[in-house]
Amino acid sequence: MKFVAKFIFWIIGWKIDPNPPAGIKKCVVVVGPHTSNWDFILGRLAFYQYGVNGRYLIKKELFWGPLGWFLKAIGGIPVNRSEKNNLTDTAVRYFEENETMYMVFSPEGTRSYNPNWKKGFYYVAEKAKVPIYVAYIDFPSKTGGFHSLVWPSGDADADIQQIKDILRSYKGRFPNLGID
Repeated sequence: MKFVAKFIFWIIGWKIDPNPPAGIKKCVVVVGPHTSNWDFILGRLAFYQYGVNGRYLIKKELFWGPLGWFLKAIGGIPVNRSEKNNLTDTAVRYFEENETMYMVFSPEGTRSYNPNWKKGFYYVAEKAKVPIYVAYIDFPSKTGGFHSLVWPSGDADADIQQIKDILRSYKGRFPNLGID
């Protein structure tokens, strides 16, 4: 799939940062800005190119028939959002049970503009004792990749502001929906 992904990026004119995440076996990946369904497709292709097996929490209602098989094959993890359960503990359990884990989050929680990010990704990283890898997508320059690591300091607001500051210079497919 690595070569297929590289070929697709070549065809559509995108360049993925050639530096894969080195030396990191487990992390929470925060991708932004998230303004289009294309973000997931491009991100998944980039993960194939890097040779990284990204995992994604997806509502369990989508895991039926061929769609369920497909979602699991591309890294989907079914979660029950209707029951009162702790998704943080569920995500942390995946980190504990796997030797390598890149769990991907879009902290905006929507493809629309949202200045109030969901903090679940932060609490997962903090509780699992893993870094947050900031990944970006930039439609104007047709580039994307892994940017930098942020280790949770315990001050969620300050660390999230640092991540927003990193991602602010990148523009999504719909720039008016991007990071504040």
